[in-house]
Amino acid sequence: MARRACVRAARRGALAGFVIVSASYRTDIPAFYGEWFINRLRAGFCRYNNPYNSQVCTVSLARADVDGFVFWTKNAGPFLPRFAEVRERGFPFTVQYTINGYPRALEHSVVDAAKSVEHARRIADEYGPRVVVWRYDTIVHSSLTSHEFHVANFERLATALAGVTDEVVVSFAQIYRKSRINMDAAARLYDFTWSDPEQNKKASLAGELADIARTHDMRFTVCSQRVFLEPGRIEDARCIDADRLAAVAGYPIRGALRGNRPECGCHESRDIGEYDTCPHGCVYCYAVRNRALAQRRYRAHDANSEFLFA
Repeated sequence: MARRACVRAARRGALAGFVIVSASYRTDIPAFYGEWFINRLRAGFCRYNNPYNSQVCTVSLARADVDGFVFWTKNAGPFLPRFAEVRERGFPFTVQYTINGYPRALEHSVVDAAKSVEHARRIADEYGPRVVVWRYDTIVHSSLTSHEFHVANFERLATALAGVTDEVVVSFAQIYRKSRINMDAAARLYDFTWSDPEQNKKASLAGELADIARTHDMRFTVCSQRVFLEPGRIEDARCIDADRLAAVAGYPIRGALRGNRPECGCHESRDIGEYDTCPHGCVYCYAVRNRALAQRRYRAHDANSEFLFA
């Protein structure tokens, strides 16, 4: 049944003519798997294992079948030369660029925020002002990242990114079992404490950050957490956004609003990443059980494979 569902989805995209490809909210393809992506783009397809049932799914990457790409990254540096080929092949794209500026205890090997800001600016200068969306995500409350830290840190980053993007997406940490285990382990190792504050405290912080974003001409949106929405101030995020892709492309792009989890406001897409393959070492990450596993898989990765990780 699951395999038939993959086939139906692939055929639906091909028959409709288009699908948006997400690359990828499961891992950081631009930072770590850029060569694989370009190889698959040239081949015209890739495969991935359905994370819920291990069935193999095939995604066409042919221009006739793909409306555009949404890239997700915390370090676009390694992929900067490759964006040109994506564009030359006729694909519009947007970049969901996470820039948090967190301490190393929370983001073990993420590139320095100043470097990410530089990369984001280069992308915007080269490919247009609607391409980059800043993500301040995930918001973690800890003794290293207090309410006051977030306000000052967000202000600093928003100032640096003014004119680079017109939107910032945030979300508050959702504490799944594996993220709780990783957060507790990091807290013991680096001697800090963390918490999951009450909703009203999160809402207060969201309001302050929204006001800062507005002063820098950025829409402030929240990903899959509609309890924090405020009309005219805090909007619902659409990370996979056919309308933004259309603005980048210069022609209409159709897309059904069909998110991948409750309260997700995204347009329908196919994600081609694999869980447990990102070695950044962000302890709050829901997509990685532990960094050692992700590092092993990264080292075992074959850039010439049809799969990002088989």
